[in-house]
Amino acid sequence: MREIIIGKNESGQRLNKFLMKYLNDAPSSFVYKMLRKKNIKLNDKKADGSETVLENDVVKLFLSDETIDKFKSDVVKDYTGRYDISKDILYKDEDMIAVNKPSGVLSQKAEKTDYSVNEAVIDYALSNGIISKEELGTFKPSVCNRLDRNTSGIIWAGVSLKGSKELTNAFKERTIDKYYYTIVKGVFDKELLCDGYIRRDEKTNKSVVISEKEFKELEKNQVKKENGSLSDFSRIKTAFYPLSVSGDKGYTLLRIKLITGKTHQIRAHLGSLGYPVVGDVKYGDSGVNSYMKKTYGLKNHLLHAGECIWKEKNLRIHADMPEVFIKICEGEGLLWQHGIPED
Repeated sequence: MREIIIGKNESGQRLNKFLMKYLNDAPSSFVYKMLRKKNIKLNDKKADGSETVLENDVVKLFLSDETIDKFKSDVVKDYTGRYDISKDILYKDEDMIAVNKPSGVLSQKAEKTDYSVNEAVIDYALSNGIISKEELGTFKPSVCNRLDRNTSGIIWAGVSLKGSKELTNAFKERTIDKYYYTIVKGVFDKELLCDGYIRRDEKTNKSVVISEKEFKELEKNQVKKENGSLSDFSRIKTAFYPLSVSGDKGYTLLRIKLITGKTHQIRAHLGSLGYPVVGDVKYGDSGVNSYMKKTYGLKNHLLHAGECIWKEKNLRIHADMPEVFIKICEGEGLLWQHGIPED
């Protein structure tokens, strides 16, 4: 018999979900059979799996160690310390952390063999005693917002169930203001709050943005746009704030508030407005990209999630710019003070 005491990171979920996480290789039919036969009990009582488990509840598995080991695989084997995030942590408390992700690192794995920020967060939690190997079987710390591989900047992760729920709700309700920084081709000389509509092409992994005026015209005529119906478009809103303009060279340093959050929203939105992000292969200018690569060694789009403001928690977090970002600002005559400007 094995006895499991429900901890704070397991509390609040249904018993069947907890059991499927704990016996992660077991078919659901086996779990329900063991519940029916009273080989699994909750607080010494028969259970059917629909019960909500609470902290300090006791789950008893009247199963042999061999059976439990058969249906419980090692969940720690993928966390190998390939990226130590401890040096990049910007904020931490007992429930969550914020990390300054470097460009080139995945937020979450795309392939089974990938090692992303998500795995690095789990590695950090394990090595710092925030969570045990045993607890990892039923709760995994995880990132709660995503950045493209080549976008640098702030990623939040919950290291407890409470933190994960709080962050997920904050991003859903948009109570965390997210600001990005980039350099674009063109003189962008006034603030702009811009609405539009976006549609992503899954085959090319590229997004199309049209203006609100264009969308209404299409809607009026009830037509389709580039093999995608109007229902494929989602509304987006982005605010752009020019910080510095190099008129003679034709570049602008922008601060951007992401009001909605869709894949490639900033890059596609700026490209549609005629202000492509430097280094951006999908939506950018090949001539500018070639110049930036040759002059500064820029290998990808220049976009940095540099600031988060969480008013409910009285938090304002800054993430330092990548070195190449500062070099381009200095080289192209864009005024910069080696830090993120305050409001």
